[in-house]
Amino acid sequence: MAWRMPAETDPHERIWMAFPREGEVMGDSSAARESTYVAWTAVAHAILPFEPVTMVVDPTERERARRMLSAEIDIIEAPLNDFWMRDFGPTFVIDDVTGELGGVDWIFNAWGQGADCADDALIAARILDELRVARVPSLLVNEGGGIHVDGEGTVLVTETVQLDPDRNPWATKERVEAELARTIGTTTAIWLPRGLTRDYDELGTRGHVDIVATFASPGRVLVHAQHDPEHPDHAVMPAIYDVLRDATDARGRRLELIELPAPAQLRDEEGFVDYSYVNHLVVNGGIIACGFDDPVADARAREALAEAYGREVVTVDAREIFARGGGIHCITQQQPAASASSGTLAKGGA
Repeated sequence: MAWRMPAETDPHERIWMAFPREGEVMGDSSAARESTYVAWTAVAHAILPFEPVTMVVDPTERERARRMLSAEIDIIEAPLNDFWMRDFGPTFVIDDVTGELGGVDWIFNAWGQGADCADDALIAARILDELRVARVPSLLVNEGGGIHVDGEGTVLVTETVQLDPDRNPWATKERVEAELARTIGTTTAIWLPRGLTRDYDELGTRGHVDIVATFASPGRVLVHAQHDPEHPDHAVMPAIYDVLRDATDARGRRLELIELPAPAQLRDEEGFVDYSYVNHLVVNGGIIACGFDDPVADARAREALAEAYGREVVTVDAREIFARGGGIHCITQQQPAASASSGTLAKGGA
């Protein structure tokens, strides 16, 4: 098989998510836990007008999920440790010759943090089994939020993720690039030096690219911008822009960079925020964008995203998601539409 990860802008079959389950990430108060459920549910319901949603639900959350979620959302029960579907779910790929759908099952070790992730590490294989599609195993410790592709052979990665010694102590750029070529079909890797500042805190991923930069289309990259010198990311971003300005993609093109300025809020009770409009989800005919209760910045981002993609933009308040360590892109995973007759849920699986 010659697998290729399609661009996120290609047509989808559905979006996969994981419903929150009680645990440390949700917070230690009933209000914090409830706000987590509400935030994840709001994203799922925002996606529904554009395409189907399937939610993986821990058995302990079965009743709550059925109460809060639309009946239109398919539910699959499986044990979960956490609820970041982008990272522990499969990275879907397509064989362009046969049209067959497959999924890369990366090794997941909780972002190199040593946390219990035994159940989450099995979810990718479970989903691929439900869909009855090929599992593409990998020895690379990686997460879906650590890669962004243009669908034409280019991938964005960060040195502090794939080369993290707590993830891949053996890794070199050459070895990582070879494994990405084998699994997702990329031929050109653009290595960003790091991620945003907050992403290196306790609940961070140590530099996921999906909060920093993403392809709007081949040759055009949406990039986080922090214009306030009081925020540490103001000093972080110039080096990232330098790499992107100097880079060429798999087709030899220079990249057009489109700024997505951060909202005005600099801090929350934990420190400097990493609020980023880059962490949006592309859906069929639309964009699910992060909102931060900043009317000016949220509107500016909607306009920029609508112009970049030519799609309807729906904003969902993402502050509670960011407070848990991620954003809208982090809690979702797109399943591309395959031309072959594969990728449908097994009878009784939903």
